[in-house]
Amino acid sequence: MYVGAQPESEPRWFKSSYSGGNTTECVECARTGTGIRVRDSKCADGPVLTVHSAAWLSFVASLAQPRPQDG
Repeated sequence: MYVGAQPESEPRWFKSSYSGGNTTECVECARTGTGIRVRDSKCADGPVLTVHSAAWLSFVASLAQPRPQDG
């Protein structure tokens, strides 16, 4: 899901479409001008991990790769 760049002071948080109804294990992401912010959805005022765009794209691409045991 593309959200577009958001001002650093007011990120627009979104959850993965794979989150489903289980709200106990979910992260939220927000796009910034230089990357992605990630936080625990249950602790919105807690710590936020900021990842540069290139690193985020590499991470997401790696999720589509089969694991060695999957062949």
